[in-house]
Amino acid sequence: MSLYCIGDIQGCDSALGRLLTKIGFSPSRDTVYLLGDLVNRGPESAQTLRRCIAADGSIQAILGNHDLHLLAAADGRRKFSRRDTLLDVLQAPDAAQLLEWVRQQPLARTHTLGGERLLMVHAGVHQQWDLDATLRHAAEVEAVLRSDGLSLFLQAMYGNTPAQWDPQLRGMERLRMITNVLTRMRFCHADGSLDFDSTESLAEAPEGLTAWFDLPGRATAGTTIAFGHWSTLGDLQRPHLLALDTGCVWGGCLSAVRFGNTLVERELIHVDCEQAQQPG
Repeated sequence: MSLYCIGDIQGCDSALGRLLTKIGFSPSRDTVYLLGDLVNRGPESAQTLRRCIAADGSIQAILGNHDLHLLAAADGRRKFSRRDTLLDVLQAPDAAQLLEWVRQQPLARTHTLGGERLLMVHAGVHQQWDLDATLRHAAEVEAVLRSDGLSLFLQAMYGNTPAQWDPQLRGMERLRMITNVLTRMRFCHADGSLDFDSTESLAEAPEGLTAWFDLPGRATAGTTIAFGHWSTLGDLQRPHLLALDTGCVWGGCLSAVRFGNTLVERELIHVDCEQAQQPG
């Protein structure tokens, strides 16, 4: 049995198929975790979702901001942008099945390997949250996604406030903050508040901003975290950190990490991707 994490696919199912072939993926034996942004901007979002459903649990996903955007567009809560390529899902004969599967996916997952827990999110983890708090807060949003309150949440989901976590937050402000941390966060200010404008690499970090994972006193500093979302980071790897968005949709590559007997034992595998979108 092999364990894999794969970065942002963004509707590039052909690349995903090639990567699964390259790693020798066996649905009866292996487990693959997709780190969010399964859909949008690439040409094959519907087929990406169908592949996940057909895998019957051997491919497991977490939700990214583009996956939530799909739900909002389907609900009429968000207009399309010029980069959106979601019509192949929304106009598909099996659209209802695809959308229902998406809304059942979590915003965070964990897997234990060699006695150590791996935490998987799309974008990041708040400085104050440990692993268990991250799962609890993710579950708050997941419960709403699967409830009759979905439409109201999707209407209120978009926005950059609040930018700072407060355990006393309630209602939609609390849910929006949790969602933004788990699916949108990159850089933070010195006080831990989120910056929503900067997408640069670490080497080009704007003055006064720090990557969320480099904030001092982070409660998950000793937890291994795998995430995507930040293509300008590339395949950044540290002992307790794996960034796996390597710009598939931009003509980069789609990357997987295969773990050995422990979370420290890793092999990076990738396939080149055709460019589906122009940056900028």
